[in-house]
Amino acid sequence: MSDLSHIVKAYDVRGVVPDQLDESVARALGTAFVQMLRESGDDADRIVIGHDMRDSGPGLAAAFARGANAAGTAVISIGLASTDQLYYASGALNLPGAMFTASHNPARYNGIKLCRSGARPVGQDSGLAVVRRRAEELLGDVDEVADGPSRIEQRDLLGDYAAHLRSLVDLSGIRPLKLVVDAGNGMGGHTVPAVLGDQVLPALPLDIVPLYFELDGSFPNHEANPLEPANLVDLQDAVRAHGADLGLAFDGDADRCFVVDENGDPVSPSAITALVAARELARFPGSTVIHNLITSVAVPEIIGENGGVPVRSRVGHSFIKAEMARTNAVFGGEHSAHYYFREFWFADTGMLAAMHVLAALGGQDRPLSEFAAEYERYSASGEINSTVENAAAKVAQVRAAYPDAEFDELDGLTARLSDGAWFNLRASNTEPLLRLNVEAAKPDRMAALRDEVLGIVRG
Repeated sequence: MSDLSHIVKAYDVRGVVPDQLDESVARALGTAFVQMLRESGDDADRIVIGHDMRDSGPGLAAAFARGANAAGTAVISIGLASTDQLYYASGALNLPGAMFTASHNPARYNGIKLCRSGARPVGQDSGLAVVRRRAEELLGDVDEVADGPSRIEQRDLLGDYAAHLRSLVDLSGIRPLKLVVDAGNGMGGHTVPAVLGDQVLPALPLDIVPLYFELDGSFPNHEANPLEPANLVDLQDAVRAHGADLGLAFDGDADRCFVVDENGDPVSPSAITALVAARELARFPGSTVIHNLITSVAVPEIIGENGGVPVRSRVGHSFIKAEMARTNAVFGGEHSAHYYFREFWFADTGMLAAMHVLAALGGQDRPLSEFAAEYERYSASGEINSTVENAAAKVAQVRAAYPDAEFDELDGLTARLSDGAWFNLRASNTEPLLRLNVEAAKPDRMAALRDEVLGIVRG
């Protein structure tokens, strides 16, 4: 039997092409996905498939479609798409979906994000483990399932996706804004002209300066991962050079969006979470808003101040989406710049979050640096990774060093100290790493606590 444990992760499929993920594996996964859906009682007569700009995407997606056809399922192919465009298709068509992307990973990778109808996530505990087991059985069977009749329909949903997002946030009446958008040669170069530009819909009062809009899965300019500071430098320089009001950076599959202000300074995802939460609570008073446990403590404070109910979640989209569905939350945000919306089938979309920022900024006269300061109350370290041999032992050492702290273990170890400072230490699921996040009222206190904990972890 083939072993796919090295590419089937907790939330998706991710591997090097073709060494780990090739068309035969993709075909088996297509059949296995349909089998899993049927076994769990889902309608699997049709599925929808999209792919990003990576060179391997069309071939892998076509192989997956053949596997689905072999299992008797028809396929709607939407071709080039951002991940949130695939979620739109799954939600609007009420069909299970498969998105071929490796997000911000290097060019040699590709992967698959799977969802049930209505963009409901598929992770290890919600079907992905079954998909892996079934695919391994198929790959190990000498009598491979024969291809069925080709039932693949090509459909362009880019305009429908853009119109749906425009219907959720009205940007037509804002003051004119100049923005630089760094697509990182990823799918933002495909979706931004449609949603924010005039490619398919009437023009908005936005002057867009495009940066790296050419679709190129080799990422010739920089990695399409805006959480790495080095990948923001070009955007920051361009915002200052053009005198822009703000800058937006998308990751490779454009489901995450990072924001910089008119000075080129990053606006933290926690601040964006609080800003969007306040806007959504103004529309839906008293609603629940989800935030993961390493967002700033300003987030639950601001949710409460705006009459909402903050609910704390583990890190990771499957946990956020589960909490969103359980509580019927109006919105959810993560430190990683993933933003989730009830009006978008509880799925994540960086584009919709960006539109909320544009609407908020364009609805008043202050610059973004001043406006966003309302949501940046504390000093945070950002996530710091340390390579360790024994993560559990290091966490135990850190815990012992703070006997008077208040601890919880919702996700890793979170320690709250008497002066309001806190830190979270989490082990990676896939690498020998400990991830540290620290926050305090003042920068010097944050730096001191950060260095104390790192001294133990790396000592």
